[in-house]
Amino acid sequence: MRLVIALGGNAMTSPDGSARPEDQRAAIVEAVRSIADLVEAGHEIVLTHGNGPQVGNLLLKNELAADVVPPVPLDWCVAQTQATIGRLVLDALDDELARRGHESRTAVLVTRTLVDRDDPGFLVPTKPIGRYASGEEAAAMRAHGQHWVEVPGRGWRRVVASPEPRAILEVSTARALLADGFVVVCAGGGGIPTVRESDAYVGVEAVIDKDLTAALLADQIDADVLVIATDVEAAVIGFGTPQAEPIGEVGVSEIRRLASTGAFGAGSMGPKVDAVARFAAHTGRTGVITSLHHIDDAVAGRTGTRVGPDPVDAQAPQPTA
Repeated sequence: MRLVIALGGNAMTSPDGSARPEDQRAAIVEAVRSIADLVEAGHEIVLTHGNGPQVGNLLLKNELAADVVPPVPLDWCVAQTQATIGRLVLDALDDELARRGHESRTAVLVTRTLVDRDDPGFLVPTKPIGRYASGEEAAAMRAHGQHWVEVPGRGWRRVVASPEPRAILEVSTARALLADGFVVVCAGGGGIPTVRESDAYVGVEAVIDKDLTAALLADQIDADVLVIATDVEAAVIGFGTPQAEPIGEVGVSEIRRLASTGAFGAGSMGPKVDAVARFAAHTGRTGVITSLHHIDDAVAGRTGTRVGPDPVDAQAPQPTA
C-alpha cells in the first residue's frame, strides 16, 4: 500500500520534551524502526513530521539576537527545520535499513504549501507560538512587525495566522520519487507557508497545521491510508476520566459528531481527528490515529482509531481490542 505517515512532535524529542541535538537524534533513531518495518513489508512510504520544538528554538534565537541581526521570518524557520529534521530522518532510516541488509533509497524534499492570501486567519492572527516573554521583550519584537498578545498571569506571547492548506506545490516531485522507489520525507511542519502573488510564489508569516497538511498530502498523492502517529494508541472518548474509552472503527459522520461535542482537545487530538476525517470523507479511504509503535497493527485493522467513509458512520464507535 501507499502510506502517508505523519510523525508527531514526540517522535522528534526525548520523552521529557528536550530538544537538544542529541535528544532529537536519539528520538528519531527510535522512531524509524517502525518505519523500517513498513519499508521491509513492501509499502510505499511518504513521511511528514512536526517541527514545533525546533521552530521554537529558532524563534528564541531570533528574540535573543533581535538587536544584532534581523529576526528570521517564519517561512524561513519552517524551511530550515524541514531540511534539518529531514536529514536526521534520512540518516537514521538509511542506517536502520542497512543494518537489516535492506537496500535503502530515501530523499527529503523541502516543500511549500499554498495558502490563500485572503484566508481569514491573516486578518486576526490567533495561533500562539514560541515562549512567554516579558512586556519589554515583546515590545522589542513588536518593533519588528510581529503580533504579540498579553496572557494574564503568563506574560506576552506571539500569535500568527494559521491558514488552511490548499495545495502541496511539490507533490509532482514527491510522486516521481515514490515511483522511483524512494521513501520520501516532505511537507514537514505543515509545509512552508506560501501565497501566489502575480506570477511569483512568496513565503508568508504563518503556521499551517501539520495534520491538515498531512491529510491534503495523502489526498494529492493518492495514498491508500493516512496514519497520524502520536503518543497514544487510539483517540479516546472521556480522556483522563474513569469512563475513558478508546475509539476503534468509526465513520466520518460519527467522529465529527463526537468532535462537535468537545470530545477531543482543540490543541491536541482535535486537529488529528479533523485530518483523518477530511481524508476519509474526500477520498473514501481510511485515516488512522495510533501510536508510532502500533502503526503496523493499526494499518492492518488490529488497533488504533480507524476512520472510514460513510455509510459505516451509522455504527457507534467500538472500543479497540
